[in-house]
Parts: sequence; C-alpha cells; structure tokens
Amino acid sequence: MNSVRIALAAAVALTLTGAAVDVAGRAAAAKPVPQEPGVWTVMTPATGVAARTDRRPVAGAVFDPAADTTFITWGGRFEDNYAQAYDHHTGAWSAPVKVGDGDNDSHNYPTIVQAHDGHLLVFRGLHNRELLVARSPQPHSLAGVWTTQVIAAGDGATYPMPFVTADGTIFVFIRETTRDLDHVTPTDTRPMKYVRSTDNGLTWQNTFDLTGGKYAIAPTGRPDNMNEIYIGQLRLEPATAGRPERVHIVYTLAGGGPEGHLHDRYHRNIYYTSFTPGDLHFHSAAGDDLGTSIDDPEQESLLQVAQTDLQTVNPRTPDYISLVGDTRTGRPFVVWMEIDTDGLLHDHTASWTGDGWLAQEFATNVRVREMEPAGPQTWRVYATPDTGIATYLLRAGTPNAHDFWRPETTIDIPRAVQRIELVGGYRDPVRILATGAASGRDVDTTFDGDIYVAGAPTCR
Repeated sequence: MNSVRIALAAAVALTLTGAAVDVAGRAAAAKPVPQEPGVWTVMTPATGVAARTDRRPVAGAVFDPAADTTFITWGGRFEDNYAQAYDHHTGAWSAPVKVGDGDNDSHNYPTIVQAHDGHLLVFRGLHNRELLVARSPQPHSLAGVWTTQVIAAGDGATYPMPFVTADGTIFVFIRETTRDLDHVTPTDTRPMKYVRSTDNGLTWQNTFDLTGGKYAIAPTGRPDNMNEIYIGQLRLEPATAGRPERVHIVYTLAGGGPEGHLHDRYHRNIYYTSFTPGDLHFHSAAGDDLGTSIDDPEQESLLQVAQTDLQTVNPRTPDYISLVGDTRTGRPFVVWMEIDTDGLLHDHTASWTGDGWLAQEFATNVRVREMEPAGPQTWRVYATPDTGIATYLLRAGTPNAHDFWRPETTIDIPRAVQRIELVGGYRDPVRILATGAASGRDVDTTFDGDIYVAGAPTCR
C-alpha cells in the first residue's frame, strides 16, 4: 500500500457547509475534509486488468452505508464490465465479478448506482444500439448471478450517465445515434435523451413517454453541422431552502463542421444547463425555465458559457471531459480544457456572476479529470500527469482573486492513470477510483492497466 502526505491549506481544512453530492447514487451527509497534516493511501484492488475506457467522471463507484461497503466498476478484456467490493469493516477487497459483456468497445464502460431497495445497477450502452442494465441478485452485495435487462426505451444509446434522486427515482441520461435507428438521419445528429424508473430499475420510460418530446437536448439543423452533444459531467445537487433538487450539466458540441456530415470531426463551445428531476425542466444559469427540452436557439442565447472557433489543427477541442459544480451561493461554475494551435492544453474556468459568465484561463497542460468540494468556496481538482495523480485547489466563483488556483499535492501511483471518478457518497479510505492506462488501444488484447483507489486513512 502506497501513501503520500498531503499538506492541506488552511482554507481546505474547513468543513462543508452543505451536503456532499453523490451523482452516482444519493445525496450524502455533510462530512469534513482531511485536516492538516493529512495522509492519503492508495490501494490496488486489481492489477493488469483494465482496458482503455471513455468513461466520463460520472458514477464509477458508490458507497453503501447499510453494508459499510464501497462498490467500484471497471472495464476489462473485451471491455467486459466488472465490479468489486471493499468491506470497510474488514479492510478487504472482493474478487472481481463480471456483470456484463462490453462488446469490444471502450464506449461501453460500466456506470453504477444503488437503487433504494439496496440492489446495485450497472449500466452500459452498447455503442449506438441499446441500453442495458445489470442488476445484482441480492441487495447490498455483488454475490450471485446478475441479471441483464435491455432497456427498450433507451434505444440507440451511448454514454450512460445515471443518478438517483432523493426519493429513489433513477435517471440515466444517454446520447442517441439516430442514424443507427432510422438509417437516414445524418451521422452527426446525436441528441440527448434520458430514461427514468420509479420502481428501482424494474421498468423504464424515456423522454418521449414522459414529456411528449423525443429528446431533452437537441440542437438539430445547425448550419455548422454541430448537432452532437458531448456531456462532460453531471452533478446532482440536493434540495435546499428555496431551491429544488437539481442536476448541473456541462457539455460541448461536435459534428462535421464545414466538411459536411461527419461524426465527431470538430468540437465547439461550452454550455451549461441545470435539470430539475421533480418537473423534468431545464434551466439556464440565470434561472430561465426552458421547459422539458432544449433547442438550438435556446442553447445559443441562454446556455453558452464560452465560444470557441472550429479549429483544423486540433479539431476536437474543447476536450470530451469538462467539469461542473456550484458555490455556496448556489451559482454554478465549469472547468474545461482546450488544445490551442500551439499544441498545448489550456485549462479554463468560468463562473456565473448573476449577470453573466466570468471566464479565465488558469493553467497550461493540466489534464483535469474530476473535482470535489473541499470547503465552502474551495474545490479539489484531480488531474492526471504522466504518472500518478496531482491535486489542485480551486476557489470556485472567484477567478480573479489572489491564488484562486494552486497546486496541492501529488498522489503516489507508479503508472499512468486515464480516468478518475469520485466515489458516490464516499467513505474514506475509498474516495476516488482511478483507472490505470492500458499500454495500447487494441481492446481485444490490451487490458493491462491497474485499478487504484485513494483516500484518507480511517480507523476501522
């Protein structure tokens, strides 16, 4: 077990004033962050098993307080989906359990939530075709033979992003590849929709069933052919006095651009919206109620955070991963990465001021992967350098303040890490899940990355 000492700044030694957010499951109770001096431990639950993954920082793992167990998921050989369990009482890891086939596609990563009846649900979207959910045979456990259900309402699905609301309703946001369903629509028309279950994942309805509109976010018919949605991250925020439960969403566009109808040739712009599960409505940062769906005019006039030009040198910029959170005042902020014509990665943040978005570049060549609250106005950002994990502190909502962005520490991991997800409702020492990078892109044969978890040590 590797460990690294973290010297936390005084601002980070504050406790959270609100509830921590669990986009993978439930809203978690408020908890203190590690005090100075702190130590983070690293464990390696599985070695030489991880394949390449395109998973976004959403729902990679979840803590079950009833079982005092953390459940993690990852993709192995052929991108098959696996789950493992960490018993916080004994400090032991279970053996990996295969919960579904991955169809040799790095898009078909597992995402996990826990239904309110205790059963674990692992979602995968067989790329562009269908949405599947694997259900644990027992509540609070991986043991036994899992069952797999095709969610018919999720046809054409890619990139499943699930969350569970306070009342136990389960949502899974997915992107539809419409051409694979009707064989007519241009390939760069890929809107967002969602499916919802109110019976712990047994039956499902989609956006059309619930609202009468086929899609949730659908900027179709753009003259620049940028009609694909890439959501970078979802983040569930519990209800507060005067504000209902909501989901923060940050996304970018993709498509063929000036070259015509091509899939994911170019990326463009950063957008923010929030979604209220209670009424299925979307909102702008300013509070505009957009109803149950977002079209292109609304998107451009009310949701645009930053405008970026179509670029031929590095066309897929902004990056696929972007991050979203909010400040103690409830105002959202986003973080994203762009590759400029100089070939360097440039990191940006933008905060909603009440009148507009205040944006600023804050770093160069920092590959951000995930973040978590680290104080009333401070967020810890996790990044992946060539090896290991680096953490930084970001004073959300104050981009022009002194030292609003500064290095915090490095977490000692011997190999490269490709993805990081905060554990939903985490309990230390399993706070983040880090998927090690495989040595190649051949999903049939390359599955030699390690699976790591890291967190502050606790006494059992």
